[in-house]
Amino acid sequence: MPENQMDSKTRRAFLRFMAGSPYVAALGGVGAFAADVITSPGDALDVMDFEEAARRKVMPGHWAYMVSGVDDDVTLHANREGLKHVQLRPRRLIDATKVDTRATLWGETFDSPVFLCPTGGEKFFHPDGELAVARAAKARSTLQVLSNSTSVGVEDVSKAYGRPVWYQLYAASSWAVTEKIVRRVQAAGCPSITLTVDNVTGRNSQTYKRLRPKDMKPCAACHDGDPGTSPKERRMYDGIDMTGVGMHNPALDWVFVDRLRKLITGKFMIKGIDTREDARLAMEHGFDGIWVSNHGGRGTETGRSTIEALPEVVEEVRGRVPVFVDGGFRRGTDVFKALALGATAVGIGRPFLWGLGAFGEVGVNRVIEILQGELKLVMRNCGTQTLAQVTRERVSARW
Repeated sequence: MPENQMDSKTRRAFLRFMAGSPYVAALGGVGAFAADVITSPGDALDVMDFEEAARRKVMPGHWAYMVSGVDDDVTLHANREGLKHVQLRPRRLIDATKVDTRATLWGETFDSPVFLCPTGGEKFFHPDGELAVARAAKARSTLQVLSNSTSVGVEDVSKAYGRPVWYQLYAASSWAVTEKIVRRVQAAGCPSITLTVDNVTGRNSQTYKRLRPKDMKPCAACHDGDPGTSPKERRMYDGIDMTGVGMHNPALDWVFVDRLRKLITGKFMIKGIDTREDARLAMEHGFDGIWVSNHGGRGTETGRSTIEALPEVVEEVRGRVPVFVDGGFRRGTDVFKALALGATAVGIGRPFLWGLGAFGEVGVNRVIEILQGELKLVMRNCGTQTLAQVTRERVSARW
């Protein structure tokens, strides 16, 4: 074989090897070694273009915290791999000029079913943090779900958003603390509260620990311990005595859920459901919505993608409540696949953090714009004029 052909073959094999490495992924993926880096949001052709631009600006410890999964990062990668097993079944000769991507969720209308997931400590990635995200979401008529671990108070984020945001809750190990947070959220007018149940017992963030700076002393100037581990950095705990109280409750059970249901006056959703059995229990305990999630591969190393878990949850729910999903969605075609398998709305996390880290508000704005545009394009290409027409018949799933 000629030398130049051997070199090409060897290079392709090397790139395949790198693509499978969680450490290369943490450094921005193979593209970080082979592609130009965008210098403005308008240069981006897809949301992945923001990843390397963000990596070069975000502090290494913060980047490692965001990009990593747990254990061997198998579930982190499974979320992306799972989407490859779902194929589109487009229909032809349907007027493609009449496409409407608008979604109505509990009485609120948004420009698309793509929403921004709750991600803690967004000031880790840009000084404007959640406020920049809120302004971009407002500009693009996009749902923003605010994390309980927000670095900006819910009142200020809602003001920037132009209306009360939806809220994600971690139940603290103290009922009194949880109650205080819920009452504050409800006083701020948040129309829904989502209880997260897939990350209550801790996690083995092995890749993060390997990638973060070896000398953590400089981090002590801003952080009390590892990033994200202290309530002092989280504005929703302001004024609350957290002595001896954990931000997560490992004793969380359905009895606690029933007690919380009585406290919450608005819509109540559960996040982190991946099986039909738990979906059935969630319905029995009165949840208004179910959110299929594995915490972006950062909770339990299940090795199972959310797109694969989605159908059994949808089947169990039988249309009685909306089903949300997140985990590895990067393209409009990804969103289309989830909608076709029964999702009501599809969340993104890391992509908008890339946009935030790279360019702040305008970066988040552009990430949303790209995904909304891609979704409209695939709906046109597949002959679906409304979201209601994006049904199971539009895809073929091969697990």
